[in-house]
Amino acid sequence: MSHPVPLPLDDPDASFATSGGTTVRRTVLPSGVRVLSEHVPAASSTSVGYWVGVGSRDEHEEQFGSTHFLEHLLFKGTAERSALDIAVAFDSVGGEHNAATAKEYTCYYARVRDVDVPMAIEVIGDMVTSSVLSTDAFDVERGVILEELAMAADDPADVAGEAFFAATFAGHPLGRPIGGTPETIRRTARSQVLSHYREHYIPNSIVVTAAGAVEHDRLCEQVAAVFGDAPDARPTPRRSALPAAEPVVSRLEVVARPTEQVSIVRGSQGLDLRDERRPVLSVLNAVLGGGMSSRLFQEVRERRGMAYAVSSFAPAYIDNGAFAIYAGCSPDNVAGLLAVIDDECRRMTDTGITESELARAKGQIEGALTLSLEDTDARMTRLGRAELGVGEFTDLETALGRVDRVTADDVLDLARDLLTRPVVTAVVGAVDRAGLTVVAKAG
Repeated sequence: MSHPVPLPLDDPDASFATSGGTTVRRTVLPSGVRVLSEHVPAASSTSVGYWVGVGSRDEHEEQFGSTHFLEHLLFKGTAERSALDIAVAFDSVGGEHNAATAKEYTCYYARVRDVDVPMAIEVIGDMVTSSVLSTDAFDVERGVILEELAMAADDPADVAGEAFFAATFAGHPLGRPIGGTPETIRRTARSQVLSHYREHYIPNSIVVTAAGAVEHDRLCEQVAAVFGDAPDARPTPRRSALPAAEPVVSRLEVVARPTEQVSIVRGSQGLDLRDERRPVLSVLNAVLGGGMSSRLFQEVRERRGMAYAVSSFAPAYIDNGAFAIYAGCSPDNVAGLLAVIDDECRRMTDTGITESELARAKGQIEGALTLSLEDTDARMTRLGRAELGVGEFTDLETALGRVDRVTADDVLDLARDLLTRPVVTAVVGAVDRAGLTVVAKAG
């Protein structure tokens, strides 16, 4: 397979073989529910996911934090099952089940033996379609979420990350914390979360994916049974690429904390999911801060001993993205560390990367992509993101080919675009803002 496979919403049934010898099938049920499966020969387990194309960026102003709140509540019971019943269903077969809330989607997933797939489809489907969101459970879970937020607030790296996103996407929903804030969670009413549930958790907005020991026709029958009374409907259109965030403005955010180490996140807006340069970005990221052989790791940790942890990362969304560097160091090293980061970014924009670095980065990326697909969870997730994201399935062979075609000149061109954008710096720890201002505006 040399090209991505489009997943049009008006195509009720599709099937194709992947380069790894698996078969992917996709069916749009009359209710608008989309079902995708990847049969993996010799697998004895299956990963199942129910995806809803709603994340924290989709919340109305009075609902901030509702998406994550709802994720918690769906485990608290349905008309037919208590919270204990749900837990026992998976524990009694040695299965795993959980959920994740992101900025653009929510996923409820499980991994079970092949014989237990019907149970997983039924139980998670019951949670997604028929949760009662009881008042008692709502009050209890509010306390749990406040504890979760407090735990995150005690992690300087988490605080720095949230401060970075808030500044990079100022005034835009992408800048909001996924879990809300203690203030928004305290004032959230059950009626607001219930409204969010009824608005978004509808059959034609739901995608069900499964990978491993799965038989597609049987899977479709099981999913159809979950949504048996749903009227016929077309799938909900995919997320639009608008509105995009305003261009980033250079900012320094300092959160004073009496910590032993200072956490730093420094970067800017990046590339969105549709950008054809994302394979180039993966190479740039690998060379600059993507591993122990990266320039930042070698210069900051191995040569100078200025930090224990330093890395770069590049999250992407349908209409925007970010590229940033994270590091943790002692307060005395902050200014020097920021200067080294800037020097390495300037070196990248001045001279690009060497052919040996290019080859090493390609090997790193291609190996990681290949190894990740040994896991049925990763395959299940790939299906869900393909369906809800850009609407096309990218095979491993296609992905590897895109990376292999990246040149050193491509990386240099992208570096001169990406690494010269206005810089946002978030610093959390025992630091003096005045001493950082000049350094933080450099580059």
